[in-house]
Amino acid sequence: MSGSVRKRVAAIVTEYRHNSHAEVIVGRLLGRLNYRPRIEVVSLYTDQVPANDMSREEAARRGIPICATIREAIMASHCPEPIDGVVIIGEHGDYPINEKEQMMYPRRRFLEETLAALDELGLAVPIFSDKHLAHDYDDAVWMYEQMKARGIPFMGGSSIPHCDYVPNFDPRLLHSLREAVVISSGGLEGYGIHALEVLQSLTERRARGETGVRAISLLRGTGGEAWAAMDRGEWPEDLMLQALSAIPGLSAKHPRELEPAPALFAIEYLDGTQGYIVQFQRLVEQWSFAFRHDGDRVTAALCDSDLDRPFAHFERLTRMIEAFIVNGREPFPSERTLLTTGMICAAMDSLHAGKRLETPQLHIVYE
Repeated sequence: MSGSVRKRVAAIVTEYRHNSHAEVIVGRLLGRLNYRPRIEVVSLYTDQVPANDMSREEAARRGIPICATIREAIMASHCPEPIDGVVIIGEHGDYPINEKEQMMYPRRRFLEETLAALDELGLAVPIFSDKHLAHDYDDAVWMYEQMKARGIPFMGGSSIPHCDYVPNFDPRLLHSLREAVVISSGGLEGYGIHALEVLQSLTERRARGETGVRAISLLRGTGGEAWAAMDRGEWPEDLMLQALSAIPGLSAKHPRELEPAPALFAIEYLDGTQGYIVQFQRLVEQWSFAFRHDGDRVTAALCDSDLDRPFAHFERLTRMIEAFIVNGREPFPSERTLLTTGMICAAMDSLHAGKRLETPQLHIVYE
């Protein structure tokens, strides 16, 4: 933004260390990873400081204060003008895990303290919050409603839906989507939210828009339950195989020979659309998908995320965050983030309860 003052942001993070989300997003905004930022970080709050912390050195390098409280970071009293936006990254760090196997990141507290400080200043600036809103859906609804009530533009969610599709396809094919399978890896909650965000970024493009979710189930798969459900015809083997075919370098063997116990998420939409996530522990490291449309046609693609530094998919996300802070326009409906938050919370509830759960709280409609 040559010739004009750059927008100023406060960064609120759980921890800032090598390869953390704070490092690959805020680090870019500080000029690291060969990135030229368009906005300026003027204050930084870190909730935890691990032994391999990078925040103190980075802040000193840039002359940015490390603030003792979120309020102090938002106030940014050392600046001649108020901040123009907030970047919240409540990911990574040493936090408790509840009985539903959810990491209890302090995302609601981060937002609550941010909003209190913005209210003091009389500001309603754009807020980005990484990944899902909260581990508790009631908290997520509160967060969403508080920002809506203040007219605060909000952007959240995962980096993965914004990757290039390989091969690319005409997005109009999604208008008639009626069934989809997303391939994922990693932990149930932490990586499952990436896959749910991929799924929702596809299904929301149906011709009538999003109509809401009727029910969700999550099978851990340790006893091969996902494969047994596939054998019973409860989810589409052909879509899984086509989605896997979009990932380069995989074995030609059937995945059940290579991984006996994947997890399975099943999402039933109110309009009859079906979504599934097959989550492997060892077979894959990227996300891909296949969807059925226009009768029985199938389209499959890879979400082209990088496996190694500097993680170009985070560069794309950072560019989106900057554009959002600069123009104040939400790049996609904030309802997507509320819905995917509710979906991952309901999935973990289903796992804990050991059964399929109806989700009247997720009858969320948006275009």
